[in-house]
Parts: sequence; structure tokens; C-alpha cells
Amino acid sequence: MSASTDRPHDTEPAVRAAVDYEVVLVAYRSAALVTALLESFPAGLPVVVVDNAHGVDGLAAVCAARPATRYLDGPGAGFAAGANLGARTSTHHVVLFVNPDSSPTVDQLDTLAADVTADAGLGAVSATTVLPGGSVEIGVGGWEPSVRRALVHAVGAHKFFPTAGLWARPVPGRPISLDWLSGACMAVRRETFAALGGFDERYFVYNEDVAFGRSVREAGMRSAVRTDLLVPHRGGGSGEGKARMLQLRGASLVRYVRLHHSAATALGIRIALSAGYGPRWLLCRVAGRTGQATEHAAYVKGLWAGAPDR
Repeated sequence: MSASTDRPHDTEPAVRAAVDYEVVLVAYRSAALVTALLESFPAGLPVVVVDNAHGVDGLAAVCAARPATRYLDGPGAGFAAGANLGARTSTHHVVLFVNPDSSPTVDQLDTLAADVTADAGLGAVSATTVLPGGSVEIGVGGWEPSVRRALVHAVGAHKFFPTAGLWARPVPGRPISLDWLSGACMAVRRETFAALGGFDERYFVYNEDVAFGRSVREAGMRSAVRTDLLVPHRGGGSGEGKARMLQLRGASLVRYVRLHHSAATALGIRIALSAGYGPRWLLCRVAGRTGQATEHAAYVKGLWAGAPDR
């Protein structure tokens, strides 16, 4: 899918030459995805691949064969730790976090890097990711969790009031104000990222982006999503089994809320989301959709039992 930008086409080469950035890819058993993404980039585009699977699928050789590409043996401790390692070792002005299962064009990357370079008040800027069918995926960014927002999501009212829930699904080309951005395709000045402490490594996966958005706001800066930059994203194309990842998602949300909100708020959010996903689990079981039922159950389990054993 192609995407438009606010900049005229004939200015894109000048933008590219003026912005110094490096792409940070955190990989886990995703050599095929990383290889395809690297092949779509110009040979000289700086990229660092942080391999959280410790080379089991030959990523080191893939990186060695490509100019301007660094390979780092990752900490194996989740996305946040891997992304921090890539950013911490970079020497470029801007770091651009990109998921291996996304497919941004170099012009889209240039635009994001130029945006965050030009505006000192902009802590981070991201593209809008779209699913294979072309629809914008929910979770491009979102808002600070609250019981009210959890209730809106639990009952499905976010479909009618799209800015009232927990997670955003922007309309392409329509501006939207968000508290945090997904790290699937996000640019930040390297010095800003370091000053804010990077991603919170207490989160193995999920909610490190919510926590980073909070750090951006507390520093008096803002986050912005480019709803005119549409980046294909497979969604779940890398990582582990979906049920396990959903349990991690639920556990990470609870961890974040407990760290930054009252115990009553944390309990209210858990009850609200459980009340929403419980009936969905039952309906899926009755309809014979066992896979979806398992996924709903895994998310609720994460809300109450925490993360699965690694």
C-alpha cells in the first residue's frame, strides 16, 4: 500500500540527505522478515539488528552481507531491552524503531526522521500501521489507562466513540491527539531517548511504549502520529504464540497501571476488561471458535495471574 506525505515529492531527496538516522530492528526468530525488510531498503541506509534469539536463525550472516548494517547479540530480555541496546550504541542523531513485520518505505522513514529533527517539542513521532487487508490496526497509539476508558473498550463502545477507549485506531489523514505511540514505526532523537531513560525494561513486551509516552509528557514534550503515512504491518508476524503474547499483554497493562495509578484504579481496570472479555470467551466457545476463545482466556489470565513462565 502506498502512502502520501505532506511534503512535495521533489523535496524528498533533500530531506533524506539532511537527516541523520539509524533504523533499529529488534528481532526474535524472524530472519525471513528481517531479510525481506533489509532488501527493501537502500544499501547505504544505516540499520542495527538486535537479535534476541542469539543467532539461532542466521541473522548475523544476513547483516554481515549488507553494507551499513550492524548486528548485535541481544539481551534476550524482551523488546524494551533490545531497543535500548540498539539506541544506546547508535551514533546517529535520530533512531527509528521499526518492527521486523512492518514494511515502511525509505521515504516514510525520512519523513518521520525529518519531523522529529525539526521540532524540539516533539518527543516522538510515528507512522500509522495498517493490517494486510488495508484497515488501520487498533493500538497505533492510545491514551493513559483509566477505569472509564477500560469500560468503554470492554463493552465495545470504542467503535462508536473512537477517542474514548484505551487504544486508538486513527482515520487515515485525520489528525488525532494521543498520549503514547506504538513502537512499530517510531522516530525519536537519540539524545532525547537517552535523556528520558529509553524504554522501561521492566516490561518484557507491551506497555513499554505507554510508559515512554508518559515520560515524554512529563518532560513537557508531545507525541504525534502521522495519519497520512500508512505502513503495512503483519501484526503478530514475529515473536511467540499469540495466546502467550496476549497473556503478556494483559500482564504488562496491569504492571503499568499498578506502577502509575492507585490500587483501586488497577482493580477497576482488571474487573472492567475481564467483564468484557469473559462473554467474548463464552460466545467463541459456543460458536466453536476455540482459537479465539483461547486467546481471550489468555488475556484475562494475564490480567490476574501475570506473565507466563519464560
